[in-house]
Amino acid sequence: METGTAPAPPRRGLVAWTLVLTSAATFMAALDNLVVTTALPVIREDLGGGLAELEWIVNGYTLPFACLLLLGAALGDRFGRRRVFGLGVLLFTAASAAAALADSTGALIAARAAQGAGAALLVPLSLTLIAAVVPPERRGAAFGVWGAVQGMAVASGPLIGGALTEHISWQWIFWLNVPLGVALYPLVRLRLAESRGANARLDLPGTLLASAGLFGVVLSIVRGHEHGWTSGPVLAGFLLGGAALGAFVAWELRAPAPMLPMRFFRSRAFTAVNLSSLLMYAGMFGSIFLLTQFLQLIQGYSPTEAGLRMLPWTAMPMLV
Repeated sequence: METGTAPAPPRRGLVAWTLVLTSAATFMAALDNLVVTTALPVIREDLGGGLAELEWIVNGYTLPFACLLLLGAALGDRFGRRRVFGLGVLLFTAASAAAALADSTGALIAARAAQGAGAALLVPLSLTLIAAVVPPERRGAAFGVWGAVQGMAVASGPLIGGALTEHISWQWIFWLNVPLGVALYPLVRLRLAESRGANARLDLPGTLLASAGLFGVVLSIVRGHEHGWTSGPVLAGFLLGGAALGAFVAWELRAPAPMLPMRFFRSRAFTAVNLSSLLMYAGMFGSIFLLTQFLQLIQGYSPTEAGLRMLPWTAMPMLV
């Protein structure tokens, strides 16, 4: 246990604190995936910029989040999950304040990228922190609570973003995170138990290959519309990123301490869950940018009205 931290609470209290704190932090990160969408037309009027800049306000968050997820989990296993999770809370909170203070589209995109990096530390480590303190027979219920909270964030994101934008200002979709993050960090230090992976060695080659491969593929996906799917840079990103991911799989098959053991994919349940999650998030986040533009710019709805009309759609994953 680190110097200056309080003794761990009794086990029942430890489980409760872990569920509350990890769910609150990941709710904040999941909310920011969608809360900005209904504010985009107003942000464009305030800060200027074209459609490409608006896309990067969304993609600036998505790109580092996708590319650094595995790295965040690996750093937690190596240096301590509570410690890295706390750093993720601090980074996300500071980046949220920077986004609220942004006076240009470029500054907002940079702040969104920092938010995505912070979220990449929060989300995977929240699950490993829960798994470390919850007995195996109760983990299904614990993960169900965690998933329900994330579902609430996804479902309510467009509506909260629209209401704040219309009735206060778009900056408050980011200011909302600051007091929550400031309150969470000391509680994370005091109330969560520290844990590490079974093998504390950092799989550096696997980390670099996975991050580089995901960066190439995701960057090409988000730039395909702007530059053309058959353009040289986009095709190069797909080819080089795919090659790096192939090298990552080959390395993980023979690495002494793999970051992602390939034997997990022998489980049909594990593979099916990951595949269905990929399809769901691709459909959801791939269409929400266009949907909010259609509802506000073409249909003429206010941000709140647009968020309300998206609520049945975003709520369905939670209900299912």
